[in-house]
Amino acid sequence: MLPNVTPAPDTSAPAEAVAPLMRGLNVLQRLTDADGSCSLSALERASGLARSTVDRITATLARMEYVRLDGRDVVLAPRLMELGNAYLAALRLPKLLDAHADALADELDESVSLAVADLDGIRFIHQATRRRAMSLSFRIGDLLPAERTAPGPLFATEWDEEDWARWHARRAADPEDRRFPAVPARSRPLDGSDHSVGDDFEERTGQARAQGWALDDQLIEPGLVALSLPVRKGDGRITCVVSVVSHTSRHTADDLRRALLPRLRTAVGAMERELREAPPAVPTAPSGLAAWTGASKQELGREFVESLARGLTVITSFGEGRSELTLTEVAEATGLARATARRALITLEHLGYVTVHGRFFRLTPRVLGLGFPPLSRTTLSDIATPHLTALSYRVHESTSLAVLTGDDIQYTARVAPSRIMSVNIRVGARLPAYATSLGRVMLADLPEPPLPEPTPLTRLTVTDPAELREVLERVRRDGYALVDGELEEGLRSIAVPVRERGGRVVAAVNVAMHSSRRTPEECVTDILPQLHATAARIEADLRVAGRFRRVPNS
Repeated sequence: MLPNVTPAPDTSAPAEAVAPLMRGLNVLQRLTDADGSCSLSALERASGLARSTVDRITATLARMEYVRLDGRDVVLAPRLMELGNAYLAALRLPKLLDAHADALADELDESVSLAVADLDGIRFIHQATRRRAMSLSFRIGDLLPAERTAPGPLFATEWDEEDWARWHARRAADPEDRRFPAVPARSRPLDGSDHSVGDDFEERTGQARAQGWALDDQLIEPGLVALSLPVRKGDGRITCVVSVVSHTSRHTADDLRRALLPRLRTAVGAMERELREAPPAVPTAPSGLAAWTGASKQELGREFVESLARGLTVITSFGEGRSELTLTEVAEATGLARATARRALITLEHLGYVTVHGRFFRLTPRVLGLGFPPLSRTTLSDIATPHLTALSYRVHESTSLAVLTGDDIQYTARVAPSRIMSVNIRVGARLPAYATSLGRVMLADLPEPPLPEPTPLTRLTVTDPAELREVLERVRRDGYALVDGELEEGLRSIAVPVRERGGRVVAAVNVAMHSSRRTPEECVTDILPQLHATAARIEADLRVAGRFRRVPNS
């Protein structure tokens, strides 16, 4: 729920700042604060913008596939994660260190996180969590106040007088941590004293400087404890902090330090070696989206805010091997005129999304605040459902997404049209893979597909193992499976695979119908092209959402 507060106008903006870009970033931030979904009227109130301006901004963001317009609601879409991905790719730390953090979490059976500094706060760039009744709920991109964390004192050991002044000013202006929605609001002690959580931060920073490690003993909320160590670059500066997070039912803070500090030091040593020995990053291809924004403007007219779209493409010009760029390089990467790129960079710098070092521009962790926290929990079924809905609307038939679970398929997303007779299968239902179109396209991707003794479900079910292997070979060759009456007589379905970034099949989508509505030939000519297009859209979103995290099925 967004607070009914109108932000004060930004009177400090440089004269060359791009106002539509500032407004668009404001809207994205308000949507993030609302956990990824908000009505247009609530967005109007929270952003302080006129409704017509909100409508134009959201129409532009929808054209970029950064949001979806669902009736009167605006919903963040997985494609928006390409902004945060640009920062994470330029940073390189997730690519180099995530596997070390995951291995440590597996070894200790505790949650492990990586965090970077964001002015007087910290942001998470990786989370390896344990599945428990009480488990870590922070998300990639979440911003936390430095004084209420274990990484905070470690980062503060490198602060100068200006940094400390900023921290004191923020504490005075926001005594309850309202600008940090990822943590519970801070309150004063019950004894009525003037001291509250985090008031010993300068002392804890001194201890962290002397010890080389830091503890969070229930600073964020009761029960949560964490132990942190810095990961340093070759010059000795802190590049990120790794934390082991637990609950007091498993460890006290002191017990966490005694039991796990040696193992954490070993892991940090391996991470620092990884950073030293990593080969130089290979620059990725630039986005070059200026032509696309121009075409969209021509098609949609005044409803498309071109300066907003172009400003956001500037963020995507950064990436692996492109961590710092000159103005000329940004212009070349995006296809924008130098003057246009310059104004966008001035705007992004003013808002804190970019920093300038001499001639070079760099993204800041604040970019992760543009939708990444709510979207970092996106599942495959979340990604697929809007696309299945659109497909079902076009073909007027049931559409589904399923994954392979042992010898069965399990439905993880379904959309059924409103008709008297439709396919009635619920999310979570399991069916034998060998007799379904969804199962066959997933089995066909396996080098040695498991084929238990098939049971005839109807008189048409293929049960001969040799014949079934021939069927799977044909599915592998054709790229789709059509099953007619083998699961249930009168039920006809056609399916195609969904592939992850590496090309492995992770799921399948299908259209199912009564056999009286379309012939098998019509399924191939009419439905199959639309199925392929739907799978391609799901895969495109999955590539973005899964670039720096594993996307769960549901």
